[in-house]
Amino acid sequence: MTIRLLLLASAVMLSACNAPQRLSEIGRGPQLSQIENPTAQPGWRPVSMPMPTPQVPERTANSLWRPGSRAFFKDQRATNVGDIITVLVSIRDEAQLENSSTRNRNNNENLGLPQMLGLESSLTRILPGTINPANLVTASSTGGSTGKGQIQRTEQVTLRVAAVVTQVLPNGNLVLNGKQEVRVNNELRELSINGVVRTQDIGSDNTVRHDRMAEARIAYGGRGIISDIQQPRYGQQLLDIILPF
Repeated sequence: MTIRLLLLASAVMLSACNAPQRLSEIGRGPQLSQIENPTAQPGWRPVSMPMPTPQVPERTANSLWRPGSRAFFKDQRATNVGDIITVLVSIRDEAQLENSSTRNRNNNENLGLPQMLGLESSLTRILPGTINPANLVTASSTGGSTGKGQIQRTEQVTLRVAAVVTQVLPNGNLVLNGKQEVRVNNELRELSINGVVRTQDIGSDNTVRHDRMAEARIAYGGRGIISDIQQPRYGQQLLDIILPF
């Protein structure tokens, strides 16, 4: 019975930690995913944002120039679903935090009843004969704790990602979805970016900065042998969560 429980627990843990996929990549390294339509993914949902009141554009008679156009004959910037736009990611973040605390506590409590209308002599009838009315209760406690923490983080990410326009909102803003995968030896680096941009913020070279994106979701990470070694084991992560000390 014990062996069956262990096998069942092992199967549950393997399925929970995506072990079958990792086992299938032994000797080959992480495999690149197929290029797929992001709107066909199970978790994809259309973006719904507050929209301003629609306005009919005014056209000037006998004019070939279009308002907002960057070129005389055609605007080269992304405007429709399926167009590609380059997102410039440049993140530089620095943080430093240090905290130190020390706590000490000493308590001493003494309780006695040397004299109380002569009733103190009656305590020996109720309590053992060795009772001392002048020192009935003596308690003491000592506690102390020392804590010190320090956080120092420096992050810098500079990348260029080509994203696809997956949706055009009623006010003309574009919803972008981009994903990039790079495999070097047995290590796979993944970069995904999602957000909403205005067509006015798109440069003439069809690029847009990441800080011009609303609801930006940028993820940069990886998986493979090196990333697997750098992370604690699943059992250790579980113990770090549930252990209260």
